[in-house]
Amino acid sequence: MTAPAAQAQPSTRRDPFRISVEEYIQFRRDGFLVVRGLVARDEVEELLAHTEDLMHGRISVDGVPPPPPGATRRELEQRLLRIHMLHRHLEIHERFLLHPRILDVLEALIGPDVLALQTMLFIKAPGAEGQGWHQDTYYIPTFPDSLCGAWLALDRADEENGCLRMLPGSQHEPIYPPKTGYGYGNRELRDIPHVAGVGGHSNDDDDARNELWPVARRYAREVPVVLDPGDVAFFGGHVLHRSLTNRSKDRFRRAFVSHYCNARSFTPWLGGNAEHILARGATTLPYARPRFGTPCAAICPEESRADAGALPRMMAGEDGMMTRR
Repeated sequence: MTAPAAQAQPSTRRDPFRISVEEYIQFRRDGFLVVRGLVARDEVEELLAHTEDLMHGRISVDGVPPPPPGATRRELEQRLLRIHMLHRHLEIHERFLLHPRILDVLEALIGPDVLALQTMLFIKAPGAEGQGWHQDTYYIPTFPDSLCGAWLALDRADEENGCLRMLPGSQHEPIYPPKTGYGYGNRELRDIPHVAGVGGHSNDDDDARNELWPVARRYAREVPVVLDPGDVAFFGGHVLHRSLTNRSKDRFRRAFVSHYCNARSFTPWLGGNAEHILARGATTLPYARPRFGTPCAAICPEESRADAGALPRMMAGEDGMMTRR
C-alpha cells in the first residue's frame, strides 16, 4: 500500500488536557498511571468498528494476511492477536498514535519533546492466552532512557478477560538482558542475571519458563489494571507487567497500544530516530513526518513550542495541575 504524501493540516484550537500534580507523583511512584475517559466514546467506537473490519477481512492492508476462504466467524475472530505498526499504512492508526489528549499527558510525563515510535492493535479473543512478565525497554531501548507506553482500552478490560497487570515500584528495576537472541539489558551491572522466556504466551499464574519470575516475586502487590473503553494506562519502559488468559466466554479485550520516548533520546530501534514521528516539541535528532498529514510538531509549527531554544518545562501550578512554563 502506498501512502499519500504528508500535507500539513490546520490544528483545531482546543484547551490542552492537564494531569494533576498528584497524578504526576503517582506515575513516578508506581511506574504507571491510569487516566479515565481520556479518549471520547465516539472516537473509541470508530476505532472499534475499524478493528472489526480488520478482523473480518473487510480491509486489505500490507502486513495483515487475508482470511482463508470459507472461514467461520470464530476463525475470523481468533485469527489475529496483535498487529504491529499499522500507522505506517493506515490513516486511522496514525491519527490515534498522535491523538492530542494522549500527547498532552505524555508531554507532562516524559516531555515536553515527544517522539512517537510504535503502534500495536491487540485483538484478544475469548480463550486467548496472555503474555508473561516483561519490560518494554527490553525490546525498545532509548538513550537517555525515556520509553513510555500508552494502552487505550477499546473494550472493557478486567481480570476475567485478561487485563494488564502491573507491579508498582518495579520501574526502579534494571532491564534484565536476554541469555540469547534479541533484547536490550543493563549489561554494565556486574551481577545482573541474564534471563530467558521473557514475555512469551502465558496462561499460568506461575510460569516457570519465564525467568523474570524471581524478580516479580519480590513485589508484594500485583495490580490488575481495570479499564473502561476510552481509559488510557501510561507506563514506563522498566515496569514489569503481564496479562493472563481471556477466561470470558464471549468478551474480547481489544486495545490500541502505542510507545513513545522523549524526542531528544536516541533510539536504535527499527531504523532509529529518523523513522519515527516528532509528535511534540523539538529535537536536534532526525525524525520522520507523518505519512497521512496528522497534525503534530513535525509538520505543524503550532503543535510545537514557539521558541524551541527556550526549553520550557512542565511545572506545578497554583491550582495543583501540571502546566507548561
